[in-house]
Amino acid sequence: MVSGNVENSLQEDVIQEVEVAESPVKFCTVTLSDVISRGKRLEASVFDVEAKYARATVEHGKYPVIMLGGADGLTNSFVCGRFKRIWLEKSHLPIYQPSSITDIYPTPDGYISPKTQTNIDGLRVHAGQVLMTCSGTIGKVSFVSKALDNQIFSHDLLRIDANNPEDAGYIYTYLKSKIGNKILLTNSYGAVITHIEPEHLASVPIPDAPVTIKKRVHDLIVGSYELRDTSNELIDEATALLVKELKFPDIRDFDVALYKKKAGVDTFNVKLSDMSGRVDASYHVPIIDAIVEHMKQRAAEVTTVGDSRVSKDVILPTRFARVYVEEGYGSVLIGGKQLYELNPSGKKYLSRTKHKALMEKLEVEQNTILITRSGTIGKVALVPKHWEHWIPSDHIIRVVPASKNIAGYLSIFLASEYGYPLITHYTYGSVVDEIDDTHVSSIPFPLLKNEDVQRQINELALEANEKRYEAYKMEQQALRIIDKEVIYAK
Repeated sequence: MVSGNVENSLQEDVIQEVEVAESPVKFCTVTLSDVISRGKRLEASVFDVEAKYARATVEHGKYPVIMLGGADGLTNSFVCGRFKRIWLEKSHLPIYQPSSITDIYPTPDGYISPKTQTNIDGLRVHAGQVLMTCSGTIGKVSFVSKALDNQIFSHDLLRIDANNPEDAGYIYTYLKSKIGNKILLTNSYGAVITHIEPEHLASVPIPDAPVTIKKRVHDLIVGSYELRDTSNELIDEATALLVKELKFPDIRDFDVALYKKKAGVDTFNVKLSDMSGRVDASYHVPIIDAIVEHMKQRAAEVTTVGDSRVSKDVILPTRFARVYVEEGYGSVLIGGKQLYELNPSGKKYLSRTKHKALMEKLEVEQNTILITRSGTIGKVALVPKHWEHWIPSDHIIRVVPASKNIAGYLSIFLASEYGYPLITHYTYGSVVDEIDDTHVSSIPFPLLKNEDVQRQINELALEANEKRYEAYKMEQQALRIIDKEVIYAK
């Protein structure tokens, strides 16, 4: 006989287990010819069940199937030849790496010389193209809008041109969808591929939906990327106002106090009273003092990020053992590598039940400022509305602004080329670089003399963040159309 209290306790345990549903058993049939073609392998891992299901879903869908590439496909695609880069500190030829294509605000990774032995114009991408990473982390896609039009990318990036320009947004969205991306990353046997070549697209099926649907999806993607471009222009405008108000020179033109200006390496003196317990040279670089001194002369006041007028809290999240669940059963977890993406790819999901006690401390709210604290330090992002209640990893520090009236301005300063060295000079660690919450709290921060300009900078940053939320919603609407009206249409 089980007592009432014990029985109730057992029932509660059962309910908790139901909240974190186990993944259903996945199965599929495999033909003998597939087994032979895969080297007579019988392990389930050789045959990706989800990939085979994805292909079957598309091939037996409402609309006829056409191949993405090939002679009769929807696109023409190509990669550029390898070449040896000649790097310069600055030139009129900025070059982007494939990893930049998913960033909301792509930035060049360096500058190459006009003497570089390659067809430089052939490396340029053009508005309306779909770009895809084809080596390393493969299958990430982007759409070329005004921001990247005519920019130079390295050779290892697949350029996809739609035969009909108004199919480009449809193709992009299909490749972003779960079904389309799963098919893209696997071959007809379901085996994961390690490199994408243009000819691979000739075996990727895509539903040949009616023109009206393709046009709707295309227009949504074009609109989404126009909003991203607008948000970047607003951020540029806000940053320009900050630079103008504080009369910042180019970061390379600061007059730093070097001990021997003509020495082969930078040399400088540090007083014992200024050591702050740090003997690593990177902590004492003269550019830090030059920036702070410049701000003191031109700002109303130079305080710190930890000032209660600037932030309510600076949080270094605790480390914890993670319990992952499938999408739909937990909260989104994102890492530092994904901080610049509009809708971070490769998201993971944490169990709400197993981490219930930590959720309130881990989840972030809109306009929280995120700063990467280890590995690549100093990446800054202002949390948009669609990231609310997501969980950044413990490698990201949260700065909770004192109010909405300073959140945007704070993010603009920290993300600027003048804020970056003020963040990174606290770096410590011999193998993995780190900073912590006390360092972020101590970052010098200027309050402007002209409060109207400071308010304008803040409003521009918040407006830019709102544009990004709207861009996200438009892309999600396009993805819903692909799912409901194309892939799973009855």
